[in-house]
Amino acid sequence: MTADHAEIYSDNRRIWKVTDNKKEYIDLLLLADEQEDMIDKYLERGEMFVLDDNGIKAECVITKESDGVYVLKNIAVSPECQRKGYGKSLIEFLFSAYRDCNIMFVGTGDVPSSLTFYKKCGFTESHRIINFFVDNYDHPMFEDGKQLVDMVYLRRER
Repeated sequence: MTADHAEIYSDNRRIWKVTDNKKEYIDLLLLADEQEDMIDKYLERGEMFVLDDNGIKAECVITKESDGVYVLKNIAVSPECQRKGYGKSLIEFLFSAYRDCNIMFVGTGDVPSSLTFYKKCGFTESHRIINFFVDNYDHPMFEDGKQLVDMVYLRRER
């Protein structure tokens, strides 16, 4: 299996790589990163995957930063499909598809719901970028009613 091929999970659920017209799928990505010019910074250099289960349920973008090191730049699940295993399926798919991935990082806001999700997926806290959301977004960002200030990076090792 390589990252160039879709992996079938069941009769209805499949994941495929988007190679052209990635912006067609931007609406879902904007749920996880609500400023389009920030997505533009990684969308074309990253590889994008869509999870389809009788309709698109989740998407992600991953970048290779160095040998064996990848960053999950964006992962988004449709609100009505959250807490049904779609996000975790995408993360497990990435680890199976990128066999050279020894370390995967993901950055997120400092909110319990996000941190709990990533910890359940095997990530542990790595480091923080102080004031990331304040310094890089043109408006205050909120998640779960809390203003996002610092970017929390988590890591998962193979």
